[in-house]
Amino acid sequence: MAQGDFVKPHRFGDIAAFVAVVKAGSLTAATNSLGLTRSAVGKSIVRLETQLGLRLLNRTTRKLSLTDERAVVYERWRQILDELEDVDATMALRRSQPTGTLKFLMPPTFGQRHVLPVLNAYLNEWPALRAELWFTDRFVDLVEDGFDLAIRIGAPKEDSQMLTRTVAWRQFVVCASPDYLARRGVPQTPRELLDHDTIMYAVGEQPRPWRLYTDDVPYAYEGPARLDIDSYEVMREMALAGFGLTFLPNYILADELRAGTLVEVLRAHRPPRDPIRLVYPSRQHLAPRTRGFIDLLAQRWESGAPWET
Repeated sequence: MAQGDFVKPHRFGDIAAFVAVVKAGSLTAATNSLGLTRSAVGKSIVRLETQLGLRLLNRTTRKLSLTDERAVVYERWRQILDELEDVDATMALRRSQPTGTLKFLMPPTFGQRHVLPVLNAYLNEWPALRAELWFTDRFVDLVEDGFDLAIRIGAPKEDSQMLTRTVAWRQFVVCASPDYLARRGVPQTPRELLDHDTIMYAVGEQPRPWRLYTDDVPYAYEGPARLDIDSYEVMREMALAGFGLTFLPNYILADELRAGTLVEVLRAHRPPRDPIRLVYPSRQHLAPRTRGFIDLLAQRWESGAPWET
């Protein structure tokens, strides 16, 4: 009898019935644990004996017993079923508790400021969980690169492989230090930006326009800037130093705006808010590590994200 004969998938039910009968000592007693009729259990035993060409049980009117040489068969099948139960128990635990590695992609500045504190609390709550973090503003294919989760900012793109959940909003604002505004005045319309020193975000050699609105009509301030910088954090520092006006997302400026060390101008000309979204591959069964973090972040920010003013 080949080893594969023990574990053919179509015979698991018959094998489970045989093991239950031996453990219980009778067909009748085994029916309670199996949820089958006595006739169905008996037919399972007969099928096994026919398939193997072996008599597995000695039947008397009072009890059942293993034939001597078939005890090995029973022990092997019992071990296989016990191992399957262990696998089921392990997977049930993994389904209920976050384990494994959470592979997470996020924008650098936003992730460092606002996602890492939540992730730190999450990892502290679940010691069996670890995380692999990527900080980048470039587009990455989550499915191809094996990511569980990403933070993306802006309107979603149509993608049948992705699910998305908006957890907060980003608002760009024009601001400057009180010292700068006292020296140079407060612009009242977007067109007056041409008369001011400005600090613009530059990707490569191309500054990113400030997209504002005048009477619901889009207006793009494209410079020239007095200073082009490729870092939001450095732009904020230069604005705090009184160098000029800048255009930054509120998740970077919240503390300064509350404290008054930076002052928003042109508030009536703000652009629309952008959604901040959790994005994850569309799977029928979402891993507990991913679902748990999504739920935690949404709960933390449901009454308003920490930077929203």
